[in-house]
Amino acid sequence: MLPTILKGRKIVEGYCKAEALVSTKPISFLGGVDPADGKIIEKNHDLCGECVKGKVFCFPHGHGSTVGSYVLYSLAKKALAPKAIINQTADPVVVVGAIISNIPMTDQIDIKQIRSGDLLEVDADKGLVKILKRKRG
Repeated sequence: MLPTILKGRKIVEGYCKAEALVSTKPISFLGGVDPADGKIIEKNHDLCGECVKGKVFCFPHGHGSTVGSYVLYSLAKKALAPKAIINQTADPVVVVGAIISNIPMTDQIDIKQIRSGDLLEVDADKGLVKILKRKRG
């Protein structure tokens, strides 16, 4: 079976292969993600307790304070950041955080086609996300 290819828009250049972590809800990095360990701590969030470290973090868009950019940067400095960020709509706070942290990022991607645990290849330079392997179950 051929991989599913999703075409979006380059926000921050870069490439990676990693497991997807997918949320149906927006997130704020300030107060929503613990900068000490990379775990999502936002109450009532569908990924509360999950860790963003080393994942392709897929979520509709960010929300919240501009300080969220620096939380993302702090995560990157501690090697706790996602390997890539995929959004439906890029939010300026997340974009700035991805830029200063050198995290590949694309938007205009239909994240409903991606499930947590899928193996993704992200070529942000071309705005492409390939679903290489579906999570079983």
